Amino acid sequence: QVRLVETGGGLVQAGGSLRLSCAISGSTERKYGMAWCRQSPGKEREFVAAISRSGSTSSTSDSVEDRFTISRDYAGKTAYLQLNSLTPEDTAVYYCNAARFYSTSYSDYGKLIPWGQGTQVTVSS
Repeated sequence: QVRLVETGGGLVQAGGSLRLSCAISGSTERKYGMAWCRQSPGKEREFVAAISRSGSTSSTSDSVEDRFTISRDYAGKTAYLQLNSLTPEDTAVYYCNAARFYSTSYSDYGKLIPWGQGTQVTVSS
C-alpha cells in the first residue's frame, strides 16, 4: 500500500523556521510531482507549494511567497518544505501529496495516493 508520511512539524515562535519532510513508501513508481497543502482550523485545505517530477519546476502560493521553499531528493520519493519567517497565520496542519504530473491545483492531489495524517505546525506570537 502506498503511503505518505509527513514529519518535522512543531511549535515555533514567530520569525522562526521549520523544515518539513514527506516520504512516499510502498510505491514502485520512480517519481511523482509533489505538493504541500495546509489546513487551518475552520478553513479549507489550501495549496502551498508544488515541485515537478524532475525538480526543475516549482511554485509557491501567494500566501507564502518566498518564505517557503519546496525541494525534493534525487531519488524522487521524498519532498521537503522549508518554512522561514513564520507567522501565527501559518499555523496549520501541513499535508503532502503526489501526482503523476506537476500541478499547482489542490484538486489534482489526493487521487493517486490517500492523504496522510499531516504534521502540525504551530507558530506562537
